[in-house]
Amino acid sequence: MLAGHEDLRHVGLEVNANHLRAVTDGSVIALVRPIHTGKTTQVWDIRIEDEAGRITCVSRLTVMTLGPR
Repeated sequence: MLAGHEDLRHVGLEVNANHLRAVTDGSVIALVRPIHTGKTTQVWDIRIEDEAGRITCVSRLTVMTLGPR
């Protein structure tokens, strides 16, 4: 959620994920970057890496922004 938008609701429209390798031990780290942050839709790029820095999953999330709660 973007700063200043705490009063808005967001609902998922689409999730696309490609799991490239399993992680059976340790932690993962996600890097999330906005691709598009419009008034009604947002598209986010998500890269998940293991502790060694190897990409384990690439994903794209699309959400719709609705009015105040």
